This record gives sequence, structure tokens and C-alpha cells, in this order.
Amino acid sequence: MRAVDFIQHKRDGKEHSAQHIHEWIEQYCKGEIPDYQMSAWTMAVYFNGMSAKEVAALTMAMAESGDQVDLSAIEGVKVDKHSTGGVGDKTSLIIAPIVAAVGVPVAKMSGRGLGHTGGTIDKLESIQGFHTELTQKQFVEQVNSIGVSLIGQSGDLAPADKQLYALRDVTATVESIPLISSSIMSKKIAAGADAIVLDVKTGNGAFMKTLEDSIKLAQAMVTIGSEVGRETAAIISDMDQPLGYAIGNALEIAEVIDTLNGNGPADLTELCLTLATHLVVLGKKATDDKEARALVEGVLRDGQALQKLKQLIAAQGGDATVVDDPIRLPQAQSTYDVVSADEGYVAAIGAEDLGLAAMKLGAGRATKNDRIDHAVGIVLGKKVGEYVVKGDVLATLHVNSTTNEEHEAVNIIKQAFFITKEQPQLRSLLQAIVTKHGVQNLS
Repeated sequence: MRAVDFIQHKRDGKEHSAQHIHEWIEQYCKGEIPDYQMSAWTMAVYFNGMSAKEVAALTMAMAESGDQVDLSAIEGVKVDKHSTGGVGDKTSLIIAPIVAAVGVPVAKMSGRGLGHTGGTIDKLESIQGFHTELTQKQFVEQVNSIGVSLIGQSGDLAPADKQLYALRDVTATVESIPLISSSIMSKKIAAGADAIVLDVKTGNGAFMKTLEDSIKLAQAMVTIGSEVGRETAAIISDMDQPLGYAIGNALEIAEVIDTLNGNGPADLTELCLTLATHLVVLGKKATDDKEARALVEGVLRDGQALQKLKQLIAAQGGDATVVDDPIRLPQAQSTYDVVSADEGYVAAIGAEDLGLAAMKLGAGRATKNDRIDHAVGIVLGKKVGEYVVKGDVLATLHVNSTTNEEHEAVNIIKQAFFITKEQPQLRSLLQAIVTKHGVQNLS
């Protein structure tokens, strides 16, 4: 099919065949389809959508455009977890040790942070000596040995997605659910997992701002998983305020350790237990959610999950003594308290604003080439629903220098806290569960 005919086909709302989609992506990767024609097609998709079969075909075409990780040498059902990105989201670092301690192998490739959301690999590199780059042989051997490995994305996973995403970013077609879902799932499928649990964020600190759109995205990704033979489930979780209290790499590692010690924030702990429960079910170590929940709570309570974190750090060359002595993590030179000028209830916290403030301090990247300062960040003093009086600490900045960026971060934080006289109605952390059987609303 000629490129112009392929574009016209979707412009007129017709369904592509899987073969034509694979040929289209293959030709684009070879440079035979120019950007202006791909742009026209993505805009046609934006307005007319795609069927489940089309999205599955697009996902597999992008997954097959580059390297695919072979995890067949790992015993058991290999599971992976993906978050659509949030502020203070360190769930992977808690869930992986919990699930591995139950006996489900976790072979996870993660990325770096960009913009207001943090990256798992950046957080792990807060630990002295931790290697995030392993060969595939080392990766597989470690999972078979201790049940878990967390590494950076290596090789050339889904290169078609990288090309297509860069184009969508400058042609106002990022917000297309078929294109978003195929983008995410192509990388997950190329990474080789048998089963995937998705944490789809919703709210002001998330990519999807409304629950309706978040559910649509979750349904699309779960459908893709089913279409291509991967067991997939999704949890819709709130991102109207940061998850937990810590924002910033070493600060979040310290909160991970607290949580695995059983002393973590209630919201972070509950979300991790919920996601871990679904991973254990998909990993065939429990027959239902009730049995799986008992297992994950058990390994958290008796310290097995914490010991698994130590094993993970040591296996990848890191200083495992940070688990017993978190002060060994990078420490900022100074702290600065942002205090409340008002009295009342914290009605809302701009999660995205706080993520941007942490980025300005050096905890994140505005561009891919920016360097990370692992020690800096923000620790919340108050969460939504709490009462504050004048002078109460809303947040503490951990900084290594005094610059215009830090002053700007302080102003952002002050404006991110909305304080009212009326007690706000708290929004549920867990909004919905999406499986191939349908949507279960939790809020």
C-alpha cells in the first residue's frame, strides 16, 4: 500500500490490517516514510482512533523494531511493573523486593527521570557503587540467583517508538490513547516479561489529569497485553499530591528503606501492597487477591522484603549497609524550611509543581543531558487534609547551594499548597482496578 493510501485509509476512519501496520513501521524505521507523512497519519489516528487489533499490531511492530530481551532462561513467571509517572513515586524499589521475597521473579528494566517525574535508575544510583548496567547474561543469572534485578534499559528497545514519540511531541499528537498505550506497552513487551501490572496515575501530577482518561488508557494497555499474550492488569492511583513525603533521589531511597522496615507513609505502603498483590497473583504464587495480600504483608512484616533489598544492592555492587544506616546515602549541605503563612486545612498540593521545584534544586532533569544531584530534594511536612497553623513547616528543602533556582523553588512550593478554612473531602488513593474482565471502581 502506498503511503498516501495508508494515510487516507485512517483519515477515512477505516481499519488497517496488521500486515500493513508492520510494513508502515518498518518503512518508517528505514527512512522510507518521511516525517511529514508519519505526522499526517498520527493526526488521523488522533482524530479517528484505532481498534484493539490495530493497537496490538502497532505495539508489536514497534516492539519488534529493535532488540527483544529473552528471559526464557529465568525460571517461573517473570513479572514487571510500570508506572505512568508521578512525583515521589518510588514504588518499584519497594514492590520488587516484596514480590521477589514471595518467590515471584522480578526482571525489571527501568528508565531515568525527565521533567517533573523521577526515574528509578537515578534513585538507585544514589547508592554508592550500585551498577545499573548488566549484561543480559548477568541480568538473567542474578534473577535466577536471588529472584530480582533492576537495571537501566539497555540495547535498542523499541527504536520505532523513540522516533515516533519525538515526532508526536512536536506535532500535538502525544495525547492519543492508542499512541500512548502502544508506546508504553511496546517497551514492556520488548523487555520480555510474562505478566505486567500497570500503575496508571491520575490527577494534577499525572500525565492523565482525569479519572475518565486514566481508565481509558488503562483499558487500552490491558487490552494490548491480552491481545499479545501477556497477562496484564492496571491500578488507577491518585497523583493529586506527591506519593509519600520524599521527593528526590537519596531522600526517596531513605523512604523506601523506612517502608520496607514497616514504617513507611500510609499511602505509599498501601499502593505498594496493592500492586505487589496483583503481581503475585499474575506470577501464579497465589490463587486470589486475598491469599496474595497475606503473602506480601507477611514478607514485609517479618523482614524478608528488607533482606531482599539488601541482597539486590549487594548483588549489583552497591553499599548494602545503607539499609541499616541510611545516613550513608548522599546528604545535602543544608536544609531550608518552607513555613505556612496561613492557618487552616491543606486542601490541595500541586504535585506537578513540587516535582518541578525539586527539578530546579537539581533532583531532576529539564533535558536529557542535565546532571542529577542525588542529595537534594524536598520532604513534605504536611499532606492533604492536615491542619496547619502559621509557622508550621509545609516542606523542607535539602539543598547544596543557594542560587536563583532555589529561591524560585521556594516560591513554587509556597504556591503549591492550598490552605482553606473548610476541611477538604479526601480523595481515595486507589481509584480503580482494570483487568481483561472489566473496570472495578474503588473510590
